[in-house]
Amino acid sequence: MLILSRKEGEAIVIGKDIKVTVTEVKDGQVRLGIDAPKEVDIFRKELYDAIQQENRMAAAPNITELKEIIGRVKK
Repeated sequence: MLILSRKEGEAIVIGKDIKVTVTEVKDGQVRLGIDAPKEVDIFRKELYDAIQQENRMAAAPNITELKEIIGRVKK
């Protein structure tokens, strides 16, 4: 993990076309502005984790449903 110190108004560049700027530091919180192409998805980490969990659950086989389908096919 790369750790950088930036002051308000300073930025970092990721790759060729993503820029992250510190817009405000106040009461222990940092506000960031992110300039990136529209095709780049940007999520808060907790939301990204929730999406990944939902995807895993949706992709997991439902054994009860599979047994029911197999039973129908065998008839």
